[in-house]
Amino acid sequence: MRVKRFGILTSGGDAPGLNSAIRAVCRTAAIQYGMTAIGIKNGYRGLIENNCFELSGEDITGILTRGGTILGTSREKPFKNPEIDEKTGLLPVEAIKKTYAEQKMDALVCIGGNGTNTTASLLANEGLNVIGLPKTIDNDIVKTDVTFGFHTALDVAAEAIDRIHTTAHSHSRIMVIEVMGHKAGWLSLYSGIAGGADVILLPEIPYDIDSIAECVMKRRDAGKEFSIVVVAEGALSKDEALLTKKELKRRRKLMPYSIAYRVAHELEEATGLVSRVTVLGYLQRGGTPSPFDRILSTQFGAAGAHFLAEERFGSLVAMQDNKIVAVPLSEIAGKVKNIESDNPMIAAGRGLGTSFGD
Repeated sequence: MRVKRFGILTSGGDAPGLNSAIRAVCRTAAIQYGMTAIGIKNGYRGLIENNCFELSGEDITGILTRGGTILGTSREKPFKNPEIDEKTGLLPVEAIKKTYAEQKMDALVCIGGNGTNTTASLLANEGLNVIGLPKTIDNDIVKTDVTFGFHTALDVAAEAIDRIHTTAHSHSRIMVIEVMGHKAGWLSLYSGIAGGADVILLPEIPYDIDSIAECVMKRRDAGKEFSIVVVAEGALSKDEALLTKKELKRRRKLMPYSIAYRVAHELEEATGLVSRVTVLGYLQRGGTPSPFDRILSTQFGAAGAHFLAEERFGSLVAMQDNKIVAVPLSEIAGKVKNIESDNPMIAAGRGLGTSFGD
């Protein structure tokens, strides 16, 4: 079967490089193979509602350097709540199949993170010809060494830490900086090392506040009047690590503030030193992609077009040992790439005297 028309969507949180990936898929598919791209608005929600349009050359002109996504996005999970959709009168998956048929799509390209590609895998099981592209600033998709969006977010976070360093030094304070990363701490680890953080708290390494306080006080006793603490938004204490996922989620919902504020409050109580919080939030996801991410997302996008032509359906376009490879979507669905305890970057940090709170 030769692919003539394919749908393309972006789903989940936005990330730098989405537009350059869209551009690369569509241009390569058109120039090399004469394919027509059907843009799907707002992720899987648009696929359910048949909110589609034919992507022209003008639509993708000038988008290489633009942040966000021209297709829009949503966090729709059609397999999670299998109830009749109010707008279509169909079950979400049946509505998706109907759109796929009515738009005469031969294949579907899904660009996103863990949730997006898990859904893509499930759609492949339903008989759709699907190819996934790995996008997330969290860098936590298994079977690929890197995801696009990560390096731009790393640049932003590291620059923020650099800037906060000067204020911390001037005012002799503990500065707590919250970085994105619910389940995996790649962004916190890399930006913390790049920014010279004194403490880095990751979801993978439960922390003891007394251990962090001891690190801060040792610095103070050594004449260093400030400390930089980088906290992943999914960091958790050793007590929390003993809870079930359901109970931890319930407790986090009851917290009136994010984890960085709790850590800052706990440190003030433990040390008597003034703490201040900066939550980087959406700054990490927005704006122009770095040259690295433009190149990476272009590589992934062009490979996605080749995968369409080669009928390598049910695959994620991945990077392993600096080479583009096809990984079965079934092997990445529902999984998270966590930082292992023997990761060389953690070892490097410990060698430098960085505390991980354990």
